[in-house]
Parts: sequence; C-alpha cells; structure tokens
Amino acid sequence: MTQLTRPRPHAKPATAAHFESHIQGLRALAVLLVVVFHFWPGRLSGGYIGVDIFFVISGYLITGHLVRELTRDGRISLPQFWARRARRLLPASIAVLVFCSVATLLFLPLSGLGDSVREILASTFYIENWLLAANSVDYLAAGGNATMAQHYWTLSLEEQFYVIWPLLLLAGVALGARLFGQKRHAALVAVVVSVFVLSLVASVVYTALEPAPAYFVTFTRMWEFAAGALLALLPAIRPRGALAQNVIGYAGLITLIACGFFFDATTPFPGYMALIPVVATVAVIACGQSARWFDIGSVLSGRPQRFIGDISYSLYLWHWPLIIIAPFVPGWGLSGAHRVALFLMCFVLAWLTKKFIEDPARRWRFLTSRRPRATAIFAVALMAVSAAFAGLAWTVNQPKYEAAAAELTAIRANFPDCFGALSAGGCENPELDGLIVPSAGFGNADQPGHEECFVQLNAPDVVDCHFGSTAADAPRIALIGDSHAYQYLEALISVADERGWALTTYLKGACPWNAVAVGGPSAAFTDSCATWKQNLKSELDSAEAYDAIFTSALAATPYPGSDVDAAATGFTEAWTWAKGAPIVTIVDNPDLSDDPNKCLRQGDPSLCTEPRDDVLAESDPIAIAGAQASELLDLTDVYCDDEECFTVVSGGNIYRDQDHLTVTWTLSMKGMIGDALDRAIHG
Repeated sequence: MTQLTRPRPHAKPATAAHFESHIQGLRALAVLLVVVFHFWPGRLSGGYIGVDIFFVISGYLITGHLVRELTRDGRISLPQFWARRARRLLPASIAVLVFCSVATLLFLPLSGLGDSVREILASTFYIENWLLAANSVDYLAAGGNATMAQHYWTLSLEEQFYVIWPLLLLAGVALGARLFGQKRHAALVAVVVSVFVLSLVASVVYTALEPAPAYFVTFTRMWEFAAGALLALLPAIRPRGALAQNVIGYAGLITLIACGFFFDATTPFPGYMALIPVVATVAVIACGQSARWFDIGSVLSGRPQRFIGDISYSLYLWHWPLIIIAPFVPGWGLSGAHRVALFLMCFVLAWLTKKFIEDPARRWRFLTSRRPRATAIFAVALMAVSAAFAGLAWTVNQPKYEAAAAELTAIRANFPDCFGALSAGGCENPELDGLIVPSAGFGNADQPGHEECFVQLNAPDVVDCHFGSTAADAPRIALIGDSHAYQYLEALISVADERGWALTTYLKGACPWNAVAVGGPSAAFTDSCATWKQNLKSELDSAEAYDAIFTSALAATPYPGSDVDAAATGFTEAWTWAKGAPIVTIVDNPDLSDDPNKCLRQGDPSLCTEPRDDVLAESDPIAIAGAQASELLDLTDVYCDDEECFTVVSGGNIYRDQDHLTVTWTLSMKGMIGDALDRAIHG
C-alpha cells in the first residue's frame, strides 16, 4: 500500500506536492472491505475486492511518481526508488512476521508447524503469492488450516510490482528513443497498454482454467496496476467540471461498495469480473472534486477516513494474524464479543505500528543520509531476523511434532479396548476418559498419505493406485470417490494387507462417483469432474469386475438441477458401471461449522459439541442409494446422540478439519469396514 510522502531526516513526514487526500479515503474503504470480510465473511462476501483497490492505487501513485522523476531528471534512480520502498514497507512487515513466528512457537497447533514456517519465510522474501498459487491447486492443501502469514500474498505481489514496473517504464523510454524519436510519453503509454491487455487476457483465460492459482499469480494481476498507471499517464481522460466528477466519482464509490456486498466465492475472479471494481476505482481516483462538503473528494477526505487510510498498511498487516491466533489463545476465540474486541485491537496495533515503526523508519538518518546500499544491507538484516525467528519456532517445536507423531503411531499399533469407533454397540472403557488421540494440536496433521493417488480439482485423468496382495487369486476390492472416500484410504490399505485382498483406488477431489452433474468452484472443475467420471466408466468397463467396491461422498456436494432423490438415483446409476460388483457405502459423517481442534485445544471436549440438527445432512443422497446396495454402514449413533454430535468419542479425536476424519478414527473403523466388504465379497 504505497504512500505519497517522503520525509526529511529528523522531521515529521511532509505532505507531498502531489498528495491527493481523497485517495486516503479510498485506502480506508479498501482496507475496511478486506478486514470486515475476514472478520465477518457472511456479512461482506465480496470484501476481497479491497486488495484490487490497493493494486490500482499503487499503479497510479507509483507510475505518477516515476514519470515525474523521469521528466524532472531525465532518468529513474532505481536504487533510490527501491530503497524508499524498503524503508517504507519492510520494518512494519518484518515486525508482524516476527510476531507470527513467536505465536507459532507459543500458541499454534503442532500440525500447522511446517506450513506456518514455510509461509513466514515465503512472506519474508516476498514470494508468498507464488507459494499459495502452488498450494492452491492442491485440494488437500486447500482444506488445511490458514497460516498467520497467508495475507502477505498481496504484499508479495506489490513488491514484485515495485521491482518490475520501473524496469518496464525504463524499457518504454528506451523503446521510445529507438523507435519514436523523442516521443517518450507515447512509448510509455504503449508499454502500459500492452501490459494491461496481455495481463487482462491472461487473467480471464487462467481464471477460467485454474481459478485457484490464478487468484495469486503476478501476471493475472499486473493489469490492475496498469489501469491505475494509465490514469497517471493520461490525465486528460479525467472528467472535467464538478458535476461530472461527482456523478462519476459517486458511481464508482457505490459500485465498489456494491461489489463488496454482492460478489462472493463463486464470482470468477480476478478474470473479467475484476474489471468492475478496477474501473470503479479508477473512476474514484480520477474524481477528487472537493470544493463543497458533499463533493466526492470531500466525502473521502474527512479526518476519520484519512486516519484509517494513514494506518491502512499496518491495519492490513495485523488483522489476519489476530484472527488466526484467537481460537488458540486460552480464554479467547471468535465469539461475537471477541470479534469486536479483536477488530478494535487491530486499529490500536495499527496506530502504534504507524507511529513507532512505519514513520520513524522512513526518516532514520543512518539510512536516509547514506547511499541506497545501506538500506539494502539493512533490508537483508531485517529479513535475516525474520528468518531466524521462523527457524527458532521450527527448531523448538519440531521435536514436539515428532514426539506426537511417534505417540500416534504407537497407539495405532494396539488400540485400547473400545477406543474410538470400536465403542460402537455400547462398548465402554473408563480408562479412556480424558484421552484425546490424536491430540488437538496434532489432529490437523492426521491425514492420509499417498497424495499421488488423489486427483486434484481441475485434473480429468483417472489415476489408479494398487495396494495389498499381488497374488493372482486375491479378492479384488476398489475404493472410489471424493475426499470423503479418500479419508478411508489408510483403513482400506490396512484391511487389504490384513485380509490378503488386492486394493485399487480411484479418487478425485470434490467429485463423487455419481452419474449426475456435480457443481463446484469453477466451470473448469465441473468439466474436469464430468470428464473424470467418463474416464472412470471406461476404466471400469475395460477392467475385470471387482469383488466389492467401497465408496463414500460428501453429503453437502452440490448437484445443480438435481434434487436429493435425483442425486441418489445418480449414485445408483453410476454403480451400474461396476458390472455387478457389490457396493459397500457409508452414511456421511457430520459436517461441523468449524475445525473442532481449535476448540479442543482450549478445554473439555464436552464444550466442543454441535447441535445434531445443524451438522447432519437432512437427506444424504449416498445413504438413500446405499439402502439398496449390498452393505450400508451407519455410524451416526456413534457420532451423535439425540441432541448433539461429538468431536471426541471414547478417546478418539474424530476430525482433522471441520468435515474430514482423522486417519486414527478411520483406522478404529477398519474392522467394521472390512467385515462389510467381506460380507459383500462372499454374498
């Protein structure tokens, strides 16, 4: 989030000659959209557009600054430019990252240790957006816990812009001198227009094909910076006259607020839909009329708006770590009152950071009075400090992680009587009272292996993996379905090993084995799921019939255009592809409102239950279809009593997130799964 002021040593930062106060109000709107969206996502489903507002502002201000320097001096001093950016942004950024490392060390669960340290390091070196892009194509990673540094993806992208943009402008100057004589300005416009067009096309295409990584990568966002840059290069396009400025400015402001309320997770973004908030932001920037109190510029330039705009960078830095850490701090959480308290705390921390870190760092004489290399050395030192704190968190907690993993392995090797799902049927073991395995701090890490067998969201190819016996006469079983089938993988592997069966798996994220169309996050996913199912049908047609097939599916899977009965019929139809193989399925487990491991870290499991009616599907299509299958398992009475559903049963921690089961829990079910398959195999 760029600023227009450049301070003198030992002085309060002065207002720049080109300062436009209404932009501070626009910054305030942008950061409030993001912060409110993160605190109350149901209230402001499109608040994520706040980052797009920041990108346009940055493109406008930075381009204006660089072009003025180019006009004044005939060149751009890259070292000075980058040094100013480092002094402006790095100290506050590193301070918050150090806090994240300390919180990782003291508060966060062990299960997130690796992700937290990796993302703190990626944020330290401003590549967090690329790390998230790489992980976001992984359905399994996408279901994991968010880290405290995740929001640094926007800062990483902005820093990459600060590196790339002046180089592009200099290339435009060189191009102008070579091809257009002295028409330097025309060359600059040509370069920026080219970036705008190429990046926008890439954004639209990549968002349609791979929406998850498209959200984070640099080349799908550069056009937003270029939009602001074009306004800086072409001031003649600004509206003239008070009436025109107010009409256009207010229209842009209302559009931004409307986007915050009406955009949501299903909006294809940042593709063509991002044009709406981007154009609206350009409209507001272009209209700074402020002669009267009701002019658009005056409305955006009030003292409260300017204050929030001034602290917007630090406010953005602090809000997300507080949201992530709150559920793990004893006595806290994210109840209504706590959310409000944390929301206000963000403003206090942001103001303190602005006053004691941001502003002083911009005018430290030992940096401003020296050549830019001094700032470069200082920046490297700050990054080293952040990396050292992240390393400390890893060094201290990694042995604890390994100890928790070893404890888990030991208890799996010999479950106590009545442990977990073994308690089905009324089995009781008082010695399990108070036991939680895996521990709340390790529950999120207790997920199946063999990720190479799990087809990701937009991939259409069938991947078959083989486990268990290789004997020619071994009974052949299959595991088919979405992530709610994948969660039983380790249990099925163990059953196959113990009973001498040959196991084959066909698994794809969010794509159940159902003949009707499945909805999802994008058209690309919907198409890939349909193609995967056709490929699966061909695979089953060409293979010898299995002796039995186990399948499961998320009850809340959307089936556009199909009601529950039609979805159930879709399962029955898909199962005919198995050439008569008996089908074993299971009623889906409860789908909680949040990851229960957060609650379990703070107190008694009895405080972490949820109402039965809230977490059980009113009608589960696979259960309806399964009633006509060879075997239908139903553990609902193990998960829930008549009123509420549990998160720990007979010492077994059920969930690794809000709706996926821990491997430990599914292993405690393997006996009943194996017996059901055995009955199906032998008729």
